[in-house]
Amino acid sequence: MKIKALISTLLLLSAPFLLVEKTMAGSKQSVQETIITMVNAIDSKHWQLAEDQFSKDVYVDYSSLTGQPGTAVKASELVGGWKNLLTAASTHHMLTNFDISIKGKSAEVYSHVYASHEAPSVEYWDAYGRYHHKLKKIKSKWKITDMTLIMHGQKGNKNFLTEVSELNKRNALSKINSLEPMMKKVTFDSEGEKIVGNLYFPKNYDASKQYPAIVVSGSWTTVKEQMAGLYAKKLSENGFIALAYDPRNFGESEGNPRFYENPSQKVEDIKNAVTYLKTLPEVNKDSIGAFGVCAGAMYTLVAASEDKRIKSVVATASWLHDADAVKLFYGGEEGVQEKIKLAQAAKNKYQSSGDVEYIPAISTTDKNAAMYGPYDYYLNPQRGAVSEWSADKFAVMSWEDWLTFDPTKSAKNLNTPTLMIHSDGAVLPQYTKQYFDKINTNNKELHWIATDLESPYHQFNFYDQEQEVNAAVKLASSWFSAN
Repeated sequence: MKIKALISTLLLLSAPFLLVEKTMAGSKQSVQETIITMVNAIDSKHWQLAEDQFSKDVYVDYSSLTGQPGTAVKASELVGGWKNLLTAASTHHMLTNFDISIKGKSAEVYSHVYASHEAPSVEYWDAYGRYHHKLKKIKSKWKITDMTLIMHGQKGNKNFLTEVSELNKRNALSKINSLEPMMKKVTFDSEGEKIVGNLYFPKNYDASKQYPAIVVSGSWTTVKEQMAGLYAKKLSENGFIALAYDPRNFGESEGNPRFYENPSQKVEDIKNAVTYLKTLPEVNKDSIGAFGVCAGAMYTLVAASEDKRIKSVVATASWLHDADAVKLFYGGEEGVQEKIKLAQAAKNKYQSSGDVEYIPAISTTDKNAAMYGPYDYYLNPQRGAVSEWSADKFAVMSWEDWLTFDPTKSAKNLNTPTLMIHSDGAVLPQYTKQYFDKINTNNKELHWIATDLESPYHQFNFYDQEQEVNAAVKLASSWFSAN
């Protein structure tokens, strides 16, 4: 009995240590799985999965391979660089001998790595050595924060990366010269959030040259597949590199609350799009313009008044409002104040519970919708009712930001060459004329297009109808080329 009692006591005493050991083993397995998932995602070209294994910022040191010092980068930029570099290449990583240590929410890992690289018409390249990873537990998931390669040796073609980069350029040039549309999906950072965009290139694009570039913005609530993408594509056909993107909170871009229309935030997105374009070797850094339609024109004009890196502006069918103008569309003073109160309550609810209140973005039956009326562009799948856009989602909290935003004050600070295109049938024509008069430069032009349509119904023709769009693109292309 004494022996059995002793054994029971020893088992009881050892139980907590066994539990800790089991928990530690589980944590080590999770750490290892994060690293393995990352390299497997690279090999299989699942780029978003690879990016998800990193923290937003990651320190990368490949100095033993490149001779360049390590640096901190955005995970989106790191993975985006791999994606571009490995377009024509295939890789296979083998990781073994994991040595993992964990202290609280931090982990450090050493492992052996053998990486094989292949590409058509390029001799293979193998690299081997050790990886040193650091990870942190962020919201219950292990994320890689540091990655260092300690090279031991190489086999095969040591110029593999350079030759693959040249191969990618030749392939891209071949595609463009075949007159196929040239557009690629890109990502960039805006105030810590990832923005997803479509970058359009001119026909006969030559990667060795630099081109003027244009940031293109669409109307409120919209995504890059609507009017922004249409104008960006047409501008690229006129010799420009053009960027259409999903603003924060919309489409494929990050940002919460979703479907939250925040004018000040969208102005910053335009500035950060300029920052991104200036990093591209194919862009002429001194020739970046901005184009906007409807509310996008409003945001573009304000951005240009604050950011002198924008060298030229074109605003088409501008939506420009002040405290008096919003009363015309949103039920007078009483209607405006009611929407502001609803927005404030929705913001308080979101802050306390994380819940977002929504109304439809467009409706012909619900008077509470953000846009109430038979506006065919947003209702017609052949026009603007594309699958990427959400007709049923508009964050109620948006009303306060939208209704109190006053772009008219920015005109006095806008000394950038500016072209404004409008008509009597577009929205608030008098406000466009008043804004134009106050622009603080003589290098400005107001082009008025004739129409029999009443305001605001001609507005929607500027979104996608061939006559208005082609006229605007022709005028804009001439303006950007001259300025």
